[in-house]
Amino acid sequence: MGTLLKNKNILIMGVRNKWSIAWGIAKAAHEEGANLIYTYLGEREKEGVESLVSSLGEAGIYKCDITSDEEIDKLFEDLKAKYGVIHGIVHAIAYAKGEDIQNGFVNTSRDGFALAMDISAYSLTAVSQRAKDIMTEGGSIVTLTYMGAEKVFPGYNIMGVAKATLEAGVRYLASDVGPAGIRVNAISAGPIKTLSAKGVKDFNSILDSADQKAPLRRRIDHEDLGGPAVFFLSNMSKGVTGEIMHVDCGFNIMGV
Repeated sequence: MGTLLKNKNILIMGVRNKWSIAWGIAKAAHEEGANLIYTYLGEREKEGVESLVSSLGEAGIYKCDITSDEEIDKLFEDLKAKYGVIHGIVHAIAYAKGEDIQNGFVNTSRDGFALAMDISAYSLTAVSQRAKDIMTEGGSIVTLTYMGAEKVFPGYNIMGVAKATLEAGVRYLASDVGPAGIRVNAISAGPIKTLSAKGVKDFNSILDSADQKAPLRRRIDHEDLGGPAVFFLSNMSKGVTGEIMHVDCGFNIMGV
């Protein structure tokens, strides 16, 4: 058991199942001594999240629909009452309608565009607004993005545009909350099998491409992402903010 996150209250937002990137980060944070707190979307997800996170010991679990300002307000009110201070937040939340991912970006619906932006990009801003009032000792906010924000990946479509907005938001938020000692960074994860990834057309071909073309000749796994997340959450990265770190076995540097 490590000590990089000992006595730090870390909020994990976005655990859905054992394949979630957020779960891989939670396990890595637990190994470094973090006091973990989780959110879940609704009653349908509650039991599964509770069962999963119990394997790492006792933890606070709170309901939060990220599209509801009232629920976000209540979450941070409850966290302040229970914990007093939060030291780190992992924002691993994204969503777009299946048809808007599958049908080409040019065919994105107006309401689908707004929904993807709300959940996948604005939610980081909404969380940061409340977080700055409870991260009174400074701290770190980490979100997740993908190279589809920088280059066109067929099948990623509206989610790529939402992730590009998220990445710009990381920089602006880092500037706004930096005077309070709060850092905001993102991990640009390489292709990895998750429940959400199943919605991307021909995703297996992207995985195969990573195996063949990434400098390390393999795709990433959850352990690859856990370490960099712990780095961002810990004091080891106390001078780093507004950054997008690629964790993709070097796939992003290749031209073909």
